[in-house]
Amino acid sequence: MSTDIRPEATTPTSAGHLTPDDIERRRDPRQMALTTITWILAIGFFFPVLWMVLTAFKQESDAATNPPTFIFTPTLQQFRDVFDAGIGTPLLNSLFATIVSTILVLVLGVPAAFAVSLRPVRKTKDALFFFISTKMLPIVAAIIPLYVIVGKMGMLDNIWTLVILYTAMNLPIAVWMMRSFFLEVPGELLEAASIDGASLWTSVREVIAPLVSPGIAATALICVIFSWNEFFFAVNMTAVNAQTMPVFLTGFMSGQGLYWAQLSAASVLAALPVVICGWIAQNKLVRGLSFGAIK
Repeated sequence: MSTDIRPEATTPTSAGHLTPDDIERRRDPRQMALTTITWILAIGFFFPVLWMVLTAFKQESDAATNPPTFIFTPTLQQFRDVFDAGIGTPLLNSLFATIVSTILVLVLGVPAAFAVSLRPVRKTKDALFFFISTKMLPIVAAIIPLYVIVGKMGMLDNIWTLVILYTAMNLPIAVWMMRSFFLEVPGELLEAASIDGASLWTSVREVIAPLVSPGIAATALICVIFSWNEFFFAVNMTAVNAQTMPVFLTGFMSGQGLYWAQLSAASVLAALPVVICGWIAQNKLVRGLSFGAIK
């Protein structure tokens, strides 16, 4: 008696080979159309960034042509001109304000989020509403009293002023984001650690922190992006000493016109730190953004 054993149609013949179902799915016109549209949208969104990078390596004469010049001789002259224009101080100011304010936000926001999630306090909803209500006031409505207060304190054109303002700006968002991550952690873990004799600090450090580390990374990156890109506070509260990168970029717009190549080179240098941070934290960022949701 012979037995005819045939592999099922859905079983791949070897590792890495496509199954018949996968091949059929790829041949599906609707799937192919959706894939094509997705690629077109992705290229459309990325094209301005690509064009900015290409323009940064052009001469000003090539950058201002109409129609645009696609074939040109690359040069680093624009980057040299940007460094000669004094990009070092604004770059360091942005790095300092962003890093210090992000650290302060995490130091203040993570315990606050823990308190209103795993260890609820009295009037939790009122506290959460207070946090988010600070984001409802338009910045333009608060800039005049803030300017007067900062001027009276003698802290205009001071980088610590931006650190304080960026911390206050990002703290409500950090509390709400971290609260959503903490709510995904079972409360029984704290109870089990307490029964085993662990203190609250030990439980948070050894049990809770590893679980919410992707959320902390995602929150930190959001704060870094918001602080690095902030313009309104910086342009009104600074002049020379505390000038940041967004304010520095406006210097390439003059009454004589726009210096497209230099502006593109400066923009590439301004975007590079955030891109590097996102690339380093990409694994934890993906996990963090999918771990919790605002509740």
